[in-house]
Amino acid sequence: MTLNRLTLALVTVFAAHSAWAEAPFVVKDIRVEGIQRTEAGTVFSYLPVKVGDVMTDEKTAAAIKALYATGFFKDVRLEARDGVVIVTVEERPSIAKITLNGIKEFSDADLKAGLKQTGLAEGRVLDRALLEKSEQELQRQYFNRGKYAVEIKSTLTPLERNRVAVQFDVVEGDSAKIQQINIVGNQAFKEKELLKQFSSTTPGWLTWYTKSDQYSKSRLGGDIEALRSFYLNRGYLEFNVDSTQVSISPDKQGIYVTVNVTEGPQYKVSDVKLAGQMLVPEAELQKLITIKPGEVFVRDRLTETTKKIGDRLGNDGYAFANVNAVPELDKEKSTVAFTLFVDPGRRVYVNRINVAGNAKTRDEVVRREIRQMEGAYYDAEKINRSRERLDRLGYFSEVNIETPGVAGTTDQVDVNVSVAERSTGNIMLGAGFSSSEGLVLSGSVSQNNVFGTGNRLSAQLNSGSVNTVYSLSFTNPYYTIDGISLGYDLYRRDVDATELDNVGDYKTSTYGAGVRFGLPVNERDFISLGLTYEQTSLSIDRATAPIQYIDFVDEFGDGINSADNDTVRLDASWARDTRNSALFPTRGIFQRVAAEVGTPLGSLQYYKLSLQHQQYFPMTRDFTLMLNGEIGFGDGLSGKPLPFFKNFYAGGTSSVRGFESGSLGPKAANGDALGGNKRIVGNAELFFPLPGLKDNQSLRMSAFVDAGAAYGTNEDFSIDGLRYSAGIAVLWVSPLGPLKFSLAQPLVEKEGDETEVFQFTFGNVF
Repeated sequence: MTLNRLTLALVTVFAAHSAWAEAPFVVKDIRVEGIQRTEAGTVFSYLPVKVGDVMTDEKTAAAIKALYATGFFKDVRLEARDGVVIVTVEERPSIAKITLNGIKEFSDADLKAGLKQTGLAEGRVLDRALLEKSEQELQRQYFNRGKYAVEIKSTLTPLERNRVAVQFDVVEGDSAKIQQINIVGNQAFKEKELLKQFSSTTPGWLTWYTKSDQYSKSRLGGDIEALRSFYLNRGYLEFNVDSTQVSISPDKQGIYVTVNVTEGPQYKVSDVKLAGQMLVPEAELQKLITIKPGEVFVRDRLTETTKKIGDRLGNDGYAFANVNAVPELDKEKSTVAFTLFVDPGRRVYVNRINVAGNAKTRDEVVRREIRQMEGAYYDAEKINRSRERLDRLGYFSEVNIETPGVAGTTDQVDVNVSVAERSTGNIMLGAGFSSSEGLVLSGSVSQNNVFGTGNRLSAQLNSGSVNTVYSLSFTNPYYTIDGISLGYDLYRRDVDATELDNVGDYKTSTYGAGVRFGLPVNERDFISLGLTYEQTSLSIDRATAPIQYIDFVDEFGDGINSADNDTVRLDASWARDTRNSALFPTRGIFQRVAAEVGTPLGSLQYYKLSLQHQQYFPMTRDFTLMLNGEIGFGDGLSGKPLPFFKNFYAGGTSSVRGFESGSLGPKAANGDALGGNKRIVGNAELFFPLPGLKDNQSLRMSAFVDAGAAYGTNEDFSIDGLRYSAGIAVLWVSPLGPLKFSLAQPLVEKEGDETEVFQFTFGNVF
């Protein structure tokens, strides 16, 4: 309450006291005067006096105090006339409009949302104290962006009907840059190495984009914790950040940060013991301990150990298990012994599984992915697996699972699954460019969750100079309750190899229809079986075609330039996928064994076998090593050759970069690549963030070494036949589609090989 308002209130109270002190009266009526926007009923609702009450000086004071407390009025008076109480008020102005001028760093909507949290918003009553608070809030927002020279001025403009317009004029100024970061007190590590742990940096060639050279208190706090983790993971148990000083230059353009640290000695682990109530065999828990005696103490390993033990107990129903690591320091020897106290808590059951947020998706679609059962013991592993399976569906932008206790019980929890649905339908028209195919036009209409059933339906078109594909497919991922999937495919695929400079000329047009089944063996292994009928029309130009193509037409075609054949194809595959991400994995394995067989029911009889093993190894937090190996083999059946358009090819962005697509392997007399019935490919690739864009989740870089080749019918797999290349690559998941390009240098090449140092693909290619 301001001084003027308090004075007015006291004067009114004293006046009322002098009028009524000796003559309390019964209130016959109450009138309200002076209101413009506020309803009379609102005033009556706050008054502690009603018609029929006895009016006294105490009630007068209470009435004035109550009306002032609403914040609606800047003046309140009470008068009495022949038993009628007259309440005269002067309203505070309301805010009709808030205008922000000079704003470039933020959107108006974001700033107005911040002002609303302080109490300043359109339609609300103006409070000058809130106006000052709002200026401070705006200033704070700019300070968080490093704009310490910002100037903010507010202006009030009166409007009709007791309203005002509030205007903020902002001069943003330039962002202050971090000019220097100093670490004082370090002995074991160089300052340069320690500063690599900081996300805050001095100005560099990419900081205009990353903004990492702009000071932020919260970012610096995160950097201090990163520095602390760095030392604790290297055995410095007594490491301490003594102080942090942040100073700004007089012109408010430069920031200087100094961090004072005390490292202390480096500790080694002398012993690790288990204690407490171990309901799991101690020998089993010992296997989960990753911190070993004799090694330098690493905090992350200790954290990993306690988590693994807690998770293991959680798998047996002990949802609230706690593992507390108690250290015993020997400062003379610089060693530390840990006792891991295990408290499993009470074993709990799952009472109910509740699903929320699925307005379109049916409950059964969500529940069939949940591996935790109602009435069973709580199982942390099954709950985590349920979350992972729901994430992989692609139907939800967010999946949260909570396990609150059931009220009135000590041994039951509910599993609350909350999802945020995303759009699962997609209409796409796009264009891409491939270094091997040129311009690729694509379009698709798909729905991955038809009517909320979890079924997938899609129609796709992909038009390139080499490959043109039209396809229609439908998949029911739960054809049976056990998770056996059923799918149907219709497609047409045209291949025009004449557009490839380094591959023998031919054209094919293939129509196909197929049915496929998927059988989940377990959570990670999947078997697929398919039966497809294909009708293929082949045409060649005998004047330019390789002799192998001519021989095929002579055997299977009209003996001139074309051949029409049908195939009843059987496809079978087994796959295991333990990768933690389908796009940018950092750990896990992907394995696949596949067979394609042209059965005797068709005119083309052949088989193709392929094997792939891919594994990701996390080297550090930012570096991941990927090793990939592929091998393929095929041949004809019943004394017939493998159709040449079913051959294996090597070279290009998907196998051995640095060589033209499909160019490695047997060649015709004119140098055109023919492909082969055997192929081997190996890749070693180290993935890491693009320098300066460490936290970007859609962009990463790699250094790679590729090897591979294709072999003809009369050739054996040979190390001597392999080609090698090395280089760097960048993968960007852009808003328009994935962009992948590589810069590779062939290391081992042979006469006649077609090299291509720069290769890239852009857009979604189906």
